[in-house]
Amino acid sequence: MSASLDEVAYKMCAGGKGILAADESSSTIKKRFDDIGVESTFDNRRDYREMLFRSDEAMTKYISGVILFDETIRQKAKDGTPLVELIQKAGSLPGIKVDAGAKPQPGAPGETITEGLDGLGGRLKEYYDLGARFSKWRAVIDIGNGIPSYTSLIANAQALARYAALCQEANIVPIVEPEVLMDGDHDIDRCYHVTEWVLKETFQQLYYARIRLEGMVLKPNMVVSGKKCPTQASVEEVAEKTVRLLKNCVPSAVPGIAFLSGGQSDEDATAHLDAMIKIGGLPWNLTFSYGRALQAAPQKAWSGKDENWAAGQAAFTHRAKMNYLAALGQWSAEVESKKAA
Repeated sequence: MSASLDEVAYKMCAGGKGILAADESSSTIKKRFDDIGVESTFDNRRDYREMLFRSDEAMTKYISGVILFDETIRQKAKDGTPLVELIQKAGSLPGIKVDAGAKPQPGAPGETITEGLDGLGGRLKEYYDLGARFSKWRAVIDIGNGIPSYTSLIANAQALARYAALCQEANIVPIVEPEVLMDGDHDIDRCYHVTEWVLKETFQQLYYARIRLEGMVLKPNMVVSGKKCPTQASVEEVAEKTVRLLKNCVPSAVPGIAFLSGGQSDEDATAHLDAMIKIGGLPWNLTFSYGRALQAAPQKAWSGKDENWAAGQAAFTHRAKMNYLAALGQWSAEVESKKAA
């Protein structure tokens, strides 16, 4: 079992390829569709994701796996082909979001705990049978006045560890995602210290839960300034501090780290990843697991119209290629400016 987990985890992050996070909840995808004037119906959600998964160049060359929502892993394309099969045919791995979302945490005002552990073992078996070979669970940590608290942080770390143990028992690779939000006016050093605390506690709980580190993938935030901070850190500072933090917190046994974009602009998320790779000397594969930073451009280009499929696919392919090049340390602003035809 462990060899299979190890192989899948390595494949998810190796060779510059990254993970498409297409696991938006019903409420989130509705907001995204509202922005482009598209009604969030079952068929429209299917058509949009089918467009992405049939983007041959992007899916075969730049994407290693796709995180799906419960609805999507069960959906079929217009011609009756399961969407999971489209992903597999492209050589990518299907994955599944398994948490039930972040809810207000009792005893910790202003903080959340991610729910969804009840019955997870049975759901994982079903998802495996549907084709999922990895999964994702997101813990949400906010920075504010007096938060995060130890109460919230340890509860989320323990939940991540319990989730990871259930996944590995089901022969599914867990993506462990402790996200420190970039909302707020905190500076980059505050983000560094909170993220350091979060990662230290998370790996301690993973150790207690006897998680095989070689069979997991970490999906952390980058160390960045808060969105409302008057002083925004440079690309070089973000890269240097994020790499330093990861070397201090993440065991080298972990095969891959796939960053979340966390609300960064498309190009910032790409530039930061590229700068980290160029620092070099990293014991793990670094890559991307972006949602909005891969999808905002194709959503806008598509805008719910069948005649815009080619434009949507071109926009998706361009963003996927840019991040692939960044994960190889081969991205530049000049390359970025050469938009897909």
